[in-house]
Amino acid sequence: MGSFQSPMDTRTTAMLETSCGYLLQELQMIWDEIGEDEFEREKVLVDLEHECLQVYRRKVDNANMSRARLHQEVADSEAQFTHLLLSLDERSLPRPEKMAGALKEQLGAIAPALKKLQMRKAERMKQFRTVQSQIQKISAEIAGQSEYDDSLPDVIVNENDLSLKKLEEYQMELQRLHADKNDRLERVKNYINTIQKLSSTLGMDSSMIITKVHPSLNDLSGLTKNMSDRILDKLNSTVESLEAEKRLRIEKLRNLGNSLKKLWDLMDTPYIERALFSHISGSTSSSTNMSAPGSLAIKMIEEAEAEVERLDELKASKMKRKMQYKF
Repeated sequence: MGSFQSPMDTRTTAMLETSCGYLLQELQMIWDEIGEDEFEREKVLVDLEHECLQVYRRKVDNANMSRARLHQEVADSEAQFTHLLLSLDERSLPRPEKMAGALKEQLGAIAPALKKLQMRKAERMKQFRTVQSQIQKISAEIAGQSEYDDSLPDVIVNENDLSLKKLEEYQMELQRLHADKNDRLERVKNYINTIQKLSSTLGMDSSMIITKVHPSLNDLSGLTKNMSDRILDKLNSTVESLEAEKRLRIEKLRNLGNSLKKLWDLMDTPYIERALFSHISGSTSSSTNMSAPGSLAIKMIEEAEAEVERLDELKASKMKRKMQYKF
């Protein structure tokens, strides 16, 4: 059957032709025994040839699709390998030699090198995601957004630039942010320490004052979440306000101390009475420590004011009596 041509090798073709030949001989014998006419015989042979061609065409089409798919897989693998080399900046890595053999052999040759690069990319992606997440977290803390961690967007890694140079840039940025964070934390601690000392001197409740800046600042764990410019500005304003109040009270106490001294001297007040307000009269000295706990409490000022007022009234009463004796 010369019409049945095949691309298979000679041995396979011979086996096929032998099998078909036996079957054709058997068919011829059956036809002879039946007495089948030539027209019917030719029709059957034509049908057989058509069916055989259809089977071959399906096999050839399938083989063509497999070949095209393998060509595409080889091209995609080579393109992916090149892209990974560029994105990882690993151009010094040896490329697998392009083979001229079968497509499956070409694909098998590039597959191990491609898998190794894919593993390296996955590890590099993990490094980028870790450092970028830390940058995002600290940036949010510095910006005062750490209370809303759930609203922070997911980290997006640029897969087109996974070079070590880019990773080092992110790591340097992270170091800078860590230094900025530590500096801000130190400033917050110093502000709180200053507020506590000033509050103690002024006889105020430091926790209430700090809570007005931000409730969590009374808890050490809250410091790491409140270091924004807004918080630092409010802490600075609070310290300035307390220092201004301290200066005002010092001036009041010194004026009251001077008034007391004058009144005591004028009225020859006994030492035992003066001793009760020695802490007030002593405030007139510039070397006096005015930072001791409660030394500038409002209660002390009120007591001193009340004493000055009492002495003023006593002085007025004595002067009035003297005037009466005179006349």
